[in-house]
Amino acid sequence: MRFLVEGKKLVVLQGDERIVIEAWGTNSLRVRMTKEAEMDDNNWALTETVGKSDAKILISEIDVTEPWNKDDESLHKTASEAKIVNGEIEARVSFEGWISFYNSKGELLLSEYWRNRNRIDRYAVPLNVGARELKPVIGTDNYTLTARFEANENEHIYGMGQYQDEQLDKKGAHLELAQRNSQASVPFYISSLGYGFLWNNPAIGSVVFARNKTEWTAKCTKKLDYFITAGDTPSQISYQYHLATGFAPMMPEYGLGFWQCKLRYRTQEEILRVAREHVKERKLPMDAIVIDFFHWTKQGDFKFEERDFPDPEGMIIELKKLGVEPVVSIWPTVDDRSENFGEMAEKGYLVKADRGVSLTGTWCGNVVYFDATNPDARKFVWEKCKENYYSKGIKCFWLDEAEPEFGPYDFDLYRYRIGPALSCSNIYPYFYAKGFYDGLLKTGEKDIINLTRCAWAGSAKFGVLAWSGDVHSDFKALRIQLKAGLSMAVAGIPWWTSDIGGFVGGYSKDPDFIELFIRWFEWGAFCPVFRLHGERQPWTEGGYETVDGITKPTSGSDNEVWSYGEEVYDICRKYLNVREELRDYIRRTMKETHTDGLPVMRPLFYECFDDENCIGIEDEYFFGSRLLVAPVMEKGVYRREVYLPSGDDYTDFWTSEVYKGGQTIWVDAPIDVIPLFIRGDEVI
Repeated sequence: MRFLVEGKKLVVLQGDERIVIEAWGTNSLRVRMTKEAEMDDNNWALTETVGKSDAKILISEIDVTEPWNKDDESLHKTASEAKIVNGEIEARVSFEGWISFYNSKGELLLSEYWRNRNRIDRYAVPLNVGARELKPVIGTDNYTLTARFEANENEHIYGMGQYQDEQLDKKGAHLELAQRNSQASVPFYISSLGYGFLWNNPAIGSVVFARNKTEWTAKCTKKLDYFITAGDTPSQISYQYHLATGFAPMMPEYGLGFWQCKLRYRTQEEILRVAREHVKERKLPMDAIVIDFFHWTKQGDFKFEERDFPDPEGMIIELKKLGVEPVVSIWPTVDDRSENFGEMAEKGYLVKADRGVSLTGTWCGNVVYFDATNPDARKFVWEKCKENYYSKGIKCFWLDEAEPEFGPYDFDLYRYRIGPALSCSNIYPYFYAKGFYDGLLKTGEKDIINLTRCAWAGSAKFGVLAWSGDVHSDFKALRIQLKAGLSMAVAGIPWWTSDIGGFVGGYSKDPDFIELFIRWFEWGAFCPVFRLHGERQPWTEGGYETVDGITKPTSGSDNEVWSYGEEVYDICRKYLNVREELRDYIRRTMKETHTDGLPVMRPLFYECFDDENCIGIEDEYFFGSRLLVAPVMEKGVYRREVYLPSGDDYTDFWTSEVYKGGQTIWVDAPIDVIPLFIRGDEVI
């Protein structure tokens, strides 16, 4: 075991391992380990310039004599240990080589799991299980990685992105580190012990937050790489994390209001008819309307189909006169019949297969995903979209299929420009969004937002508005989406939404679905982006049509706020207007997100970290800092308990009744009411 100091880096040499611990921003450290001759230079999510640090490094000699030999000086032994301190965080490396982290109060935050016996400590457990393992993958130049940490039974873990389960507290969870439709792996969490942790590795893998240990794995990688930061409050931890990974832009004004969407508006006349009725005839607020998939000729052509959209410029001009921003769906799939397929294949812009062919057969044709990790491929796709969409007035894009959604998710089959998919697939949505963000920025756009069906650590800085994918239409899915949105928020993806009503399985005439739709719509008004979407049953005209050899879906049933009867319409209109009344408040909240890295949706523990009662409450949250939301997410429920955190008074949004914090109350929640409380003296 040897310790070296290289500038502000503490280097630990242990056998063939090289460990580097260095200051990385405010109150934060980055830890890397490799068995390669040179450290892999990918920074992955840690892209921002963090500035100089006054970190202090100390290497010292300690007495490691065995207890039963203390009186025998001839057996006296010493060894070295080291520590690095950066602001409020300290890493200590023992003479055995295991690492532990402390805050400025000397409290243990996190320590490596070490069950090994060495030549000095005869009392160590002889399991020969270490904290860090890089094992070569036979026949390749890559490794499998395992990293283990001690568990703390009193710890609560929040974040990690979007998973379709009902756990907000991830303690005890086993999470796949992989992107799928409705699953977004964003491997950053905030601990109740006062630290944040980023697994800075886009490889396919898993993490288990078990009671006996925490174990991270990566199936194919070159190095161990993680970032840890300490703070007195969750907001301080979020700020330090965003300093290292990037802050979200300022939300554009049209992101604050209501977005109308369905699967799908087939023609420009359908789009205009809905927008005219909504805005001009019914005089309801609408900020954006979405033009969904298969408005195009072929996948990979990236342009409007002339038959259904004969005058896209005229359509866009009329929409903008109505105050409605058009949003256009983009898929990263390229049909082998596309006019761009040959050029993209020849130039290496498509994802490749290590075995067999890379074409994926689907109901809509044989397609290949473009390689978003290739900067030239990103530029090519953006230039096509700039020519065919942006030049006509489109500046907001729906980046669908962003995981990407491979047919089966056989990650070991595919290869990107930057490496095998097993080693980097999780970063695909990050680069997909970056391509459009960079392109829009270059045109002069400033406040950029793109709707995206996946994200990874650091995606927020590219104006990513993530949504939770093609989820089912039932109350269980609704409850899960609340946990998913809050977990994404803590993981550093502050702009998030779901398909109001769920995406699939909603029958528009079913009373049970209508109740679900109402409750989802009420809650949607208090999500970062308020967006109605879904594939409503029954389908029209048989479901599919074939034009010029291209199979396209027709459309689901109507999905406008007036499509479900007068009672539902009156409730929807009420919440459309409430969202408008909150516009100034939401804008201030978005400014906090942009400048301070604060999430828009915040679990109770996040805002009221000093109230221990908030830890176990997972069905309430703060929308911004001053509005407590307690949605109804059960069928047939019209009254519910609400816990009001201590330290403030709370005013019922609907009745103006004032309650003291630190208590649980029962409130009525008839079908048209979502329980809301204003915290403190905020005026809304």
